[in-house]
Amino acid sequence: MLTSKVKPDKMGSYNSDDVIFLLRDIGQYVMEKNTEEREGLIQTGTHYSEMLPVEYQPTQDYITLFHSTLDMYANRIGIAVGVVAEQIRERNGLEQLVIVSLARAGTPIGVLIKRYFRFKYGISIPHYSISIIRGRGIDETAIQYIFEHHPGAKIQFVDGWTGKGAITSELEQACLRYNATHPDKIDGNLAVLADPGHCVSIYGTRDDFLIPSACLNSTVSGLVSRTVLNYNFMEKGDFHGAKYYEELAGVDVSNLYVDVIERTFADVQQAVEKTLASITQENSRPSWLGIQSVERIQEEFDIDNQHFIKPGIGETTRVLLRRVPWKILVNPNFSSDLTHILLLAKDRNVPVEEFTEMSYSCCGIIKEL
Repeated sequence: MLTSKVKPDKMGSYNSDDVIFLLRDIGQYVMEKNTEEREGLIQTGTHYSEMLPVEYQPTQDYITLFHSTLDMYANRIGIAVGVVAEQIRERNGLEQLVIVSLARAGTPIGVLIKRYFRFKYGISIPHYSISIIRGRGIDETAIQYIFEHHPGAKIQFVDGWTGKGAITSELEQACLRYNATHPDKIDGNLAVLADPGHCVSIYGTRDDFLIPSACLNSTVSGLVSRTVLNYNFMEKGDFHGAKYYEELAGVDVSNLYVDVIERTFADVQQAVEKTLASITQENSRPSWLGIQSVERIQEEFDIDNQHFIKPGIGETTRVLLRRVPWKILVNPNFSSDLTHILLLAKDRNVPVEEFTEMSYSCCGIIKEL
């Protein structure tokens, strides 16, 4: 058993001023598995966190789409960053605040929130990115590391978006377990950029629109893989693992992405204030509206396992990038936000079907093998 004095590996393509990954680089131990092999293992009982998918290498059309959606949505994302950051400040203050993003979808959002505080208040808030794994909980070694370096820290967890709310629930349970055995307490309230699942109270928007960082994998998240926990080659008590894809540096857009959004902060201040004024305690309370849509889809399409249903643009993108999709449901009421979903579905020959009876703009359904 390792102690909490372990040091993380230096990894990722972000500047250390933007984020420190509290992860162990396990690239030399883990082999990526192709999508079909990995899907078969997951569906027969292997935990998804014990292996990595092969990183999807996007086509030139898809890269072009990333850049065009970044241009199109930069202000919209800048507003959402400001709105969620101001709610975090109101809730925690800034003096002892530590931003802890959930690797890897939360990492670019944590970087943006940190940059917003620097822009607006001239203060540098510590930001770490750590692992949380559905069914396995949060990396407690990483939490202890943060408290050792920031006694009395007010930790605010940050992620990119919500789907069904599985990570929201996982985080709440993980924090309860941690607090039962540690003197330093952590708050399980998650802050996200987009909450189409209506399952958190701290969010930048509840619109289910394309966050460009959902388009790509490691190349928009600091060249870091999704996180891994596999005791066949990892030690208990150490940080959770990830692979650092240094070989993809030539196509890395992680810093470009956050630089473009940061440049909108000065222009969106009025919109941030207007949006904040419209959020009340009543309408910010989680209604879990999204899970009602999921139950409707499950019944309509006769799906036994709810894990096969991945609602919202972020989760649908993940299904298309690293799972074996059965079909994609799209809500024509949100057609302007679905260009990259339709492009990916066409690229992978996945059937697309219109379905309006959901609060999301789209939903990916995994194929049962």
